[in-house]
Amino acid sequence: MTPVRAQIRQAPAPAAPAAPAYDGRSAFPHGRQRLTAPAGHTALTATIVLAPFIALGAGIWLAWGRGITLTDLLLAAFFYVVTGLGVTVGFHRLLTHGSFTARPWLRVILAVAGSMSFQGNLIDWVAVHRRHHAFTDRPGDPHSPYRYGTGPGGQLRGLAHAHAGWLFTHEPTSAARYAPDLLRNDPAMLRISRAFPALCAASLLLPFAAGWTISGSLYGGLTAFIWAGLVRVALLQHVTWSVNSLCHMIGGRPYGTRRHDRSTDLWPLALLSFGESWHNGHHSQPRCARHGRGPRQIDPSAALISLFERLNWATNVHWQPPDVLQHHRTVGSKHTLRTSAPASRESIGLRSRGGPGEVFDPDLRTATASQR
Repeated sequence: MTPVRAQIRQAPAPAAPAAPAYDGRSAFPHGRQRLTAPAGHTALTATIVLAPFIALGAGIWLAWGRGITLTDLLLAAFFYVVTGLGVTVGFHRLLTHGSFTARPWLRVILAVAGSMSFQGNLIDWVAVHRRHHAFTDRPGDPHSPYRYGTGPGGQLRGLAHAHAGWLFTHEPTSAARYAPDLLRNDPAMLRISRAFPALCAASLLLPFAAGWTISGSLYGGLTAFIWAGLVRVALLQHVTWSVNSLCHMIGGRPYGTRRHDRSTDLWPLALLSFGESWHNGHHSQPRCARHGRGPRQIDPSAALISLFERLNWATNVHWQPPDVLQHHRTVGSKHTLRTSAPASRESIGLRSRGGPGEVFDPDLRTATASQR
């Protein structure tokens, strides 16, 4: 009896059934499961998402019969541009994709400006975005609008999930896995990431102080706090979230991307998003510093990077090769720019094993290869 029992104990456990391959139409496996975040996280997220809307109502009530002052509008525009470019140029093109190398002081300024946007600390932001590129619109993507399938009901639910719903789910992204370069080898970025709550407070207190100083009244500080603080935060948040949601459902797809990637170019958001809504162009060449690849595609973020380059504040800028910008092709009777090669691991900020600060992840390697 003993040998038999030993043989039974040594027998390997039956292998778990393999997950079905994603077909590009069905809901993601386990995508319909409710992954509710802890109560504290949900309450904090709800406050950040809803408080600006409450402030908008208060601002309209205060402005009724008086209008919005020029000071409030100018302060709102100033802080929108500063924090918005901090996200698009700093968080996204510099820290996530390495589209250029910035002088250390400029790198810090961009990271601080992006942190004042109320979009999360920079290391988590970078990790989530790199994960999005590794698994775009397929299982593993943290905010794909195709999570619940491609049917009408699934797409409506997926649109809400991709826009803001994903913020309320408990599906954490590992910074150690997706952003080890910042977590382990960049003390300045780590300190700025930890200072995120203080920088959010500064993002609201600075407009208040400026409004009070310029107007000379507490009321002027209050209205600046509302319009240049909370309402400005809300607008930038929803423009950013629209890139996650609308720019994967509405718009043109003139450039080649990896399998299942449904990123689009959506021109109405180009100016407000500082060029981020040229999303299909970005996903076709993630490391390129310019997302608007067409001659008429306005890209303020790329213009700012170009200025940094001329001032010698930015080096090693990854611009689109001239031949790709100048040659056109015809697809479906429409002239578009020539399709580029699929995105590589390096272009989305993920590298193979081989040096300090680099990340090796067999799962991501497989995911990338399977989408080509």
